[in-house]
This record gives sequence, structure tokens and C-alpha cells, in this order.
Amino acid sequence: MYQIDFNHPIHIFFMGIGGISMSGLAEILLSEGFRVSGSDRQKSPLTEALSEKGAAIYYGQKKENLASAPDLIVYTSAIREDNPEFIAGNELGIPFLTRAQLLGQMMKNYKIPIAVSGTHGKTTTTSMLSQILLNADTDPTLSIGGIYQAIGGNIRVGGSDYFVTEACEYTNSFLSFFPKVGIILNIEEDHLDFFKDLDDIRNSFHEFAKLLPAGGTLVINGDIPHVEQITDSLSCEVVTFGTSSCDYVPSNITYDEFGHPSFDLKGPDGKTRSYALRVPGLYNVYNAAAAVATAELLGIDAQIIREALSDFKGTDRRFEYKGQMNGITIIDDYAHHPTEITATLHAAQNYPHKTIWCVFQPHTYSRTKAFLPEFAEALSIADKIVLADIFAAREKDTLGISSETLRKEIENRGHECYYFPTFAEIENFLIENCTKGDLLITMGAGDVVKIGENLLRK
Repeated sequence: MYQIDFNHPIHIFFMGIGGISMSGLAEILLSEGFRVSGSDRQKSPLTEALSEKGAAIYYGQKKENLASAPDLIVYTSAIREDNPEFIAGNELGIPFLTRAQLLGQMMKNYKIPIAVSGTHGKTTTTSMLSQILLNADTDPTLSIGGIYQAIGGNIRVGGSDYFVTEACEYTNSFLSFFPKVGIILNIEEDHLDFFKDLDDIRNSFHEFAKLLPAGGTLVINGDIPHVEQITDSLSCEVVTFGTSSCDYVPSNITYDEFGHPSFDLKGPDGKTRSYALRVPGLYNVYNAAAAVATAELLGIDAQIIREALSDFKGTDRRFEYKGQMNGITIIDDYAHHPTEITATLHAAQNYPHKTIWCVFQPHTYSRTKAFLPEFAEALSIADKIVLADIFAAREKDTLGISSETLRKEIENRGHECYYFPTFAEIENFLIENCTKGDLLITMGAGDVVKIGENLLRK
């Protein structure tokens, strides 16, 4: 594998530079004196920001983009071997690294690299921990899988020993990392277009935990079924959070009128800490518990942790308040897995509402087919459901599954559900049927957020 020498910056070309993670890595390398170029399908705020910082950006992926002869090419799992840039790079003999391999090498450049993993909650927990480190004036470098307004984007280049990043299990990318502190928030079935089954996923998380060295620490949800199988044979310290018998246990959970929880957290020292969050949902209590456990491990002052969590207002597309239209509150959320949908809609029930409308855009055919009954069950928590077409992402329609299939599954449960093939039809339907006091949530990992934004412009 090609090894980067950070003392001797080179020219690196990013295939898919506009992605949330790729753009962040490119920005860090620019700050380290590397020459950066890259390509993407279309212009975006992320690519424009990189251009302003000195990166050369090409739109459309073609072999001519490599005419500047980069020293290294970095690519994502979305890139296929028939990509013209991939073919040209091989013909020119340019070495390749995956995005995960590059990120792993970058982690070696810091004394305290922290990787946040789990099927759900990575972006929020990474952002919570980031806010704590910022409040503690540690000057961290941060790589977040979403837009966090407190840092003005998804990346922050710091000047200290701290590096915090998300660690995604898809395609086993997190097995290329070199963390000193690792967090595992939860382990569930997902990405079944890559993993065989839950056992395969659990094995990958166990391999991730084994990456932590002696002297490192794993912070893990102790409520994960058979958690001892994940923590078995580790050389690092293990700290747990969750319900009874864990090192960090939340209790006395209450909610304000907007569903924001306050709670006590008993630590391994037997003392109880109290916190109040400004983001809704029970799931955020456990995200916060993971962040607190990690921050205390790093020696952050208790009052700083408390104030940072109180300051934390969430990230874009995580129960994000978008605005009001004719007295209808519009929220947007990234949830695209049945467990995430369930958590978000339960949080919505504690938020002011008359009727909860959920506009859901399924994400990938394989996920929709694998969890069809679970999606129907989770979405039925909402009072009324509207479905958009499946967002294909990296896939093609070869599985015989559609949003109409999901609609029938929901209706068979006796629940009110509608499907429209275009966003315009959905928007017109919502204008005609939502009334003052309703809560409208656009939900999914695709571009469903545009529906709420379009409504607010009308």
C-alpha cells in the first residue's frame, strides 16, 4: 500500500471530491501544504469552498482530468473499475488509496485519534464530542459526516493532538483506521448489499475494536446483545454506557415541551452528573452518554462538558427545524433505517403537534427490500405517511421493489399512506391537506429535504 509522508506533501487527486467525507479530507490536506485536485459530477457548496482554498476541481469524470499527472489518486466505494479516471489512473501507473486508507494514514499523524462508529448516531455523537473539545479549547481537527454549523461545515482543521472522525462500517472501511479511542454506539443489521448478515456485521465491529492498542480505550454501548463477543480478547481498556451494570448509566430522564431531555448520569466513580440537552429524543441521551464517557476519559472538566452539551444544537438534517408554513412546523431528518425512523418519530411525539406527517424517501432498493416490514412498522408511528420514490444512490432497480410496494405494506396494517412519483405532486398534496398545528417531517438520506425547503419558499 502507498504510504504518504506528511513531511513531504505531494499532489493528490480525489475521485468524487464533492462527497461530505472526501471534501473534508481534501481540505485538511490543503492546510498541510498538499496540492489537491479532484472531480465530481456537479458543482456544490463543498466543491466551491475547496476551489476557493486552492483545489483544482473538474466537473464530469474523464481521463483528461489526470493530465496534470497527480502522484496519488484517492477514490470512494462508489467508484467502479469502468470509471474513465480509474482506467486512466491504472494506465498511467498512478498509485491508488481508498478514502478509508487515506483517512487511516492521516489518523497516524495525531497523538489522540478518536473514531466514532455504530449503525446509528455517528454524526450526532461526533458533533457532541467535538463541541465538548471546542469548549475545552483543545483546538481539535474534526471530520464530521454532516454539516455542523458550529464549525461552519463538516471539517475543522486544528493545531493540537486531537483528531475526531466518524468511522463507517460500510465496505469495512473503518478497518483501515488507526484509532487510540474508539466508540461503538450500537450494532444492527444494515448495508446488506455488502454484509451477509448481522453476524458478519458484528464480526466487523469486533475487528474494529481489535484495532485499538494497549493503552487505548473502547467506549461501547453495554446494551448491545452479547456485547462480550465484541469486547472479547481486546488489549485496550473497555468503558461501557447504557442501562444497569454499565459504567455510565442514565436515569431520571424528563422532557421539556419540545422533547428535549434532561437526565442524570451515574459514572464509574459512583457520582451522578446532570445534563440538559437542546436536541430531542431518548436516543440523544445515549449519544450524550457516549460523548461524556469519552470526554471524561480525556480529562475534560465536568462543568465544561455540561455547558458544551447544553450549547449543542444538533447538526443539519438531524431533527433539524426548517421553518413554518401557514402554522405548519417543518422538520427534516436523515433517518433512513427502521430503528432511526422509530427513534425520530418517538421524539416527534414529544414535540408540539396536532398531526404528525412523515414524508419518507426510502434509500436504496436493497435496504428497502431487506427491511420492508420493519419500515412499515416504524413509519406507522406517524399519523399520516407520504412516500417518495426510492433514492437509488449507488444501486440500480433490479430487485423488483418500489415505494408502491412499501405503501401497500403500510396500508395492509390499516394505516393511512400515500405515494406520489414526483416531489411537485407531494408538495401540492401537502399544501392541500396539512393544517395549522401539524408537524411535517421530511425524512431520508437522499434529497427529500428539498420538499420542505420548496414548501417554505411558496
